[in-house]
Amino acid sequence: MLELFNTESRKKELIGKVGDELSMYTCGPTVYNFAHIGNFRTYVFEDLLRRSLKYFGYGVKQAMNLTDVDDKTIRGALAEKKSLSEFTKRFKDAFFDDIDTLGIERVEMYPAATDHIPEMIVMIEELIEKGFAYVANDGNVFFRIEKFPSYGRLSHLKLEDLQAGASDRVDDEYDKENVSDFVLWKAFDSERDGDVKWEAPFGLGRPGWHIECSAMAIKHLGKTLDIHVGGVDNIFPHHDNEIAQSECCTGKPFAKHWLHAEHLIVDGKKMSKSAGNFYTLRDLLEKGYTGREVRYMLLSTHYRTQLNFTLRGLDGARAALNRFDAFVDRLRQVHGGAEGPCIEMLVRTEKDFRAALADDLNISKALAVLFDFSREINGLIDSDSISKVDAEKVLEGLQNFNRALNIFVFDPQEESIPVEIEQALFKRNAARSEKDWKMADHYRDIIQDAGYVIEDSKEGSRVKKR
Repeated sequence: MLELFNTESRKKELIGKVGDELSMYTCGPTVYNFAHIGNFRTYVFEDLLRRSLKYFGYGVKQAMNLTDVDDKTIRGALAEKKSLSEFTKRFKDAFFDDIDTLGIERVEMYPAATDHIPEMIVMIEELIEKGFAYVANDGNVFFRIEKFPSYGRLSHLKLEDLQAGASDRVDDEYDKENVSDFVLWKAFDSERDGDVKWEAPFGLGRPGWHIECSAMAIKHLGKTLDIHVGGVDNIFPHHDNEIAQSECCTGKPFAKHWLHAEHLIVDGKKMSKSAGNFYTLRDLLEKGYTGREVRYMLLSTHYRTQLNFTLRGLDGARAALNRFDAFVDRLRQVHGGAEGPCIEMLVRTEKDFRAALADDLNISKALAVLFDFSREINGLIDSDSISKVDAEKVLEGLQNFNRALNIFVFDPQEESIPVEIEQALFKRNAARSEKDWKMADHYRDIIQDAGYVIEDSKEGSRVKKR
């Protein structure tokens, strides 16, 4: 059975029964710019969680939202003199290119906020009717925090402390009954919002960020989620607010289990453009790293431990993957030899690997188990103590482990693709998402002239040798 740490209870808890289909909601990107590696640390963890759940025999029904209307997306659209949908489409497309490059499995649903405004309006109407929300004199709609006594139970912050802290902050939303109340609906302001607005019974405007996730999660996954996931920066106020508004609206518990990934820092410091340590995935590809190498580094530190991202660490990820690749290649070349103890080693390794993942996704221990296994099997290969049949069984075992990790490569054609071709594919996809067809054709020609063909599908793009 799989045990995962629950942010709300602050202890490890069992996750349902094997065979259950678990509903999982994960906070996705705000599509106003290219996602950075701090975002992808969370998304790669969520992918490990999803794959591990399936590895242990659970079904997964997952939704990841796309926040395509908020202050940042509107500011970006206005600055570029584009419609909101035109502005955000570029970054939606880039996000999917990025997750494909990182080997992140596509989930069942990617609901966009702008497609769910009616559901948000219905929720807000119900909260007003029940007395949990009110329309202020300035037209904004606020949630009454004092009406939800357990507010802050996820972050373990007390309401009186939050109210005291809020009274010391400057807030641009003045017309509240209580300084801690949060906005559900922002009254239309043409200077701030341009032409982004929707009609609602309580006035012209647009939704606040928090109500977006509640409405999308409930519509697609039901009133009570099995698992809700995000980064630690989402705990307060976003997830606390989601709990309050959702439970007041439905009368049901919003989520049974909460998981949060810790922060990523770069070279021991908070990542920022001013510090010169800010990276998007495409920045790292430009430096010659692959998506698999970035994935491995983001994956290899336990999700509840702060990750210090460095280029030296990426070099270490490359070395680790090279060791695994060499191991797979050696197994593939075994053609004779005597039968040895490798099957017993494989059984023990599978038991230890499962135990590590079952303990709150202890990835460091799981990877250590695999490195120890590769060293033992390499010793058998060196002494000619492994048969071809046993080598094939070991490869099958690695493929099984890879269902949770997605770090191994078993296709010789994939292995032989040079970094520069992977980079050309990434740049071609990025150019296509920006509708720069001339540049996309340029990179397509580079790929084809090097002897490769591009295969496009709904799962993404890949190159193969011609």
